[in-house]
Amino acid sequence: MLDALRDSGFDVLTRNHAGAILAHDFPRELELLTRVVSEFRIPLAEVISGGGGEAGLTQRLRHELSDLNWRKHRFNVQTIVDGRERAGVSHEVDHVKFAQQGTLALEIEWNNKDPFFDRDLENFQRLHALSAISLGIILTRGATMQDAFLDRISDWMEAQGLASEDDLDRLGIGARTAAQRRAVADQVGRGTAFAPAFARKFVADKFGQATTHWAKLEERVTRGVGNPCPLLLIGLPESILTD
Repeated sequence: MLDALRDSGFDVLTRNHAGAILAHDFPRELELLTRVVSEFRIPLAEVISGGGGEAGLTQRLRHELSDLNWRKHRFNVQTIVDGRERAGVSHEVDHVKFAQQGTLALEIEWNNKDPFFDRDLENFQRLHALSAISLGIILTRGATMQDAFLDRISDWMEAQGLASEDDLDRLGIGARTAAQRRAVADQVGRGTAFAPAFARKFVADKFGQATTHWAKLEERVTRGVGNPCPLLLIGLPESILTD
């Protein structure tokens, strides 16, 4: 099932025997998860009109996971020393699946600052050490999607005939900062067409290198962040972007 995702262009990485654990103990959960992920699509209109954020964009994916009982859960941990309860801590995970063979924890990092990966991986590490979860899963923007944003957004805008700030009002993204408008206007003044000028500024502001995407996630797990928790990491490919 993971090979099918790879064949479809998804970035897929397993760590600490996660593939074997999923295949042996969670085959049904893995089947349903890969089906939902492989069928997920993101219209470019939503990416742009939503300002790059998650609202309405990955909410559909979250709802589909919730319908399969991958639901938000807060793990509360209490420490007792010599009969005295110390201050407790909690770890909230957006999607948790309680199955017969164990518990799976999943986070979607569509477009946060990249230190959120550290938070997720370290949460998984602590919860796994407590035997609270069997495995951690992270979904994020894949390498091909990250690389394709500039051209795909520029091409989409040109196809829609968006050639000025006034045209953007039709998409509900007219409320941008004066600095953003000036940056686009400066590029247009130097001879760049409006669509690529807007796309360049939009991608730099919303999907820059310091945000959550595949390279930043892979870099962390290569350093061992999250070890020894078994991990499944999935990067969403360019192919799920629709015009």
